[in-house]
Amino acid sequence: MSGPLVIVGDSLLDVDVEGTADRLAPDAPVPVVEGRAEHRRPGGAGLAALLAARDGTRVVLITALGDDPSGRCLEGLLSPYVEIVRLPLRGTTVRKTRVRARGQTLVRIDTGDGRAMGRPGQVASAFARAADALAAASAVLVADYGRGVADLLREPLRGLDVPLVWDPHPRGSLPVPGCALVTPSEAEARGMCEEPYVSPERTARRLVRDLDAEAVTITLGERGAMLARRGGRFGPVPVPHVASGPDACGAGDRFAAAAALALADGASTEDAVARAVGEATRFVEEGGAAALRLHHSGQHRPDRHCPAGESPAPFAPGASGFEVAAAVRAAGGRLIATGGCFDLLHAGHVSLLRRARALGDALVVCVNSDDSIRRLKGPGRPLVSERDRVEVLRALGCVDAVTVFGEDTPSRVIERLCPDVWVKGGDYDERSMPEAEAVRRAGGEVVILPTVPGYSTTGLIAAARAAS
Repeated sequence: MSGPLVIVGDSLLDVDVEGTADRLAPDAPVPVVEGRAEHRRPGGAGLAALLAARDGTRVVLITALGDDPSGRCLEGLLSPYVEIVRLPLRGTTVRKTRVRARGQTLVRIDTGDGRAMGRPGQVASAFARAADALAAASAVLVADYGRGVADLLREPLRGLDVPLVWDPHPRGSLPVPGCALVTPSEAEARGMCEEPYVSPERTARRLVRDLDAEAVTITLGERGAMLARRGGRFGPVPVPHVASGPDACGAGDRFAAAAALALADGASTEDAVARAVGEATRFVEEGGAAALRLHHSGQHRPDRHCPAGESPAPFAPGASGFEVAAAVRAAGGRLIATGGCFDLLHAGHVSLLRRARALGDALVVCVNSDDSIRRLKGPGRPLVSERDRVEVLRALGCVDAVTVFGEDTPSRVIERLCPDVWVKGGDYDERSMPEAEAVRRAGGEVVILPTVPGYSTTGLIAAARAAS
């Protein structure tokens, strides 16, 4: 993938109130739920973006967010993982609250009436940023939940020269012509097809023609999917093994995101759908969206705009990298670490750090000291002092702690931190990475993430000197 996966659609705030129900109310024959915990997570397009980002992919989310407590919480949950192009929202953020007892949903309460607001001329800067993101994409996923974002961007979505996957919704609009893949559920496919429903096979083939799509796959839950392609080719895509989980919520978002990622990587449609079926099956096995516990990752700090009542932060402000590492290990979590000079922090650095953070439960950034940089880069570096570089990195929502090392390589600090994953940008390879052996000795693995083209500290310094 040379560019990010861009996800366009409506984001919601999902809240699970978990408790026990051992008695009935005295005034009505209804269960009394004694709430023990409240978990918040993105829903809709926000969930699809989060799931894609947790695969280590760079994700740009084009969505509408409200300036209300639910909207600010939603932004705080998403911003450590994805880059957000924010469109204005008229009304209040949609919030779906499920009251659950012993893994069983008893009731869902929906609030909020928000819709994406305005025409392109009314919010020109936001739409310009959205157009730029679409132009740089390696693939685009539309997660249409019928709240207006897909309608506002309908024209820019036409004629894209990258794979376009459209995940429809009964309240949404029909996909634009020419989609690489449309991914309705069986119930959604019934509503989209004008002729009487006979079978997934016949409906998928009809929708390919009606929607002028390259392919349509109807998701069938534990039965897998039915895929039809332009030219009449079709066939079932079975699940890799018979499995089930307590909650399938979010499986459609997992399926669509996995398919879009596979197409962005150059997979055939058949392979992309097979991969998506497998990922959705594993997602349900692991408990679905209800199993996501973002508060374990440290997002719910006050500076990340979550309202009062969220779970407390697991890491104290200013905690050292070693304190964070110990807390993550004690909780059975996954520690991510990365390192570098981070002189003149730029958008490429921020993108890398967000994607690194999405791989686990905490991110520790190991930063070269001033003396270390001078030995590596020469007497003219760093341009930004060690103290200031640490302060800027600590201010990022995706960074849980910063540790400074004075050696030429971070090998010694890696052996102390023992990260599960050591992340570097795509201009490295493991064989030329001097710290790779230290990572292996500490029991971790090296993950190399693609860098954002066009960004480098050396290039920025050269451009500044040329302009002066």
